[in-house]
Amino acid sequence: MNTSRVVILGAAALAAGLAAFLARGLLGGGTEKVKAAPLPPPVTTAEVLVAADAIQAGAALTPATVRWQTWPKSSVDSSFITHDEEPDVNHVVTGAVVREPLVAGEPLTAAKIVHADSAGFMAAMVTPGMRAVSVSVSTESGAGGFILPNDRVDVVETALVSETPRRYMAKTILNDVRVLAVDQTYKEDKDQKAVLAKTATLELSQVQAELVELAQSTGTLSLALRALGDSGLQNNAIAANSGHESGPVYIIRYGVGRPASEPKD
Repeated sequence: MNTSRVVILGAAALAAGLAAFLARGLLGGGTEKVKAAPLPPPVTTAEVLVAADAIQAGAALTPATVRWQTWPKSSVDSSFITHDEEPDVNHVVTGAVVREPLVAGEPLTAAKIVHADSAGFMAAMVTPGMRAVSVSVSTESGAGGFILPNDRVDVVETALVSETPRRYMAKTILNDVRVLAVDQTYKEDKDQKAVLAKTATLELSQVQAELVELAQSTGTLSLALRALGDSGLQNNAIAANSGHESGPVYIIRYGVGRPASEPKD
């Protein structure tokens, strides 16, 4: 092979290599350097008061029934109760009841709970399907003022059934009724303190409410306090529907009472 041919082949190879290098640069060839992705900004959180477990409507709140839950601050609604606004759990739950059912982990809001000094407190205490009915009572007809909310009582009606001779009838019209509230005041007489009760609010069904309203218009109602744990007959409207016989009829004469069945003197 002569010298000129070698020179030509060498020049051609050099030109081909230069063309390949230029083409690679124009087409963006080569391995691009990998850049580290920036870390996302930290999520700002807040502590929200939520139900520790499922809570039924009307249930009283306690520190054991609620807990603080970490919540993204961007998702915190203005109605939520946060640790920044109410750091004392006792202040939130004391005297509060649930207005509607809560599931575990559900945030508490002002619309879902109500305090004793707020409107709607009584409605939150009433069992669904029941009614709150107030009856007039006195200290004498209300177990001496010892009846308190959540006690169970029997409702007794006393009515005049005959003028001549004068006869009264006493019968139990409701058994085992829950007391929702008692309107009580205290009166101090010298060194003694007396409990004065004007009304008692009872939890009744619609039929029982109608029975009580009728009984109040025809006689006087008294409340008989039941022992704790004495379940008895659950909210039984005896006189209205069961055919239960009423109690004995007594004749009051000269301040002395006797059963009507006894012979006269």
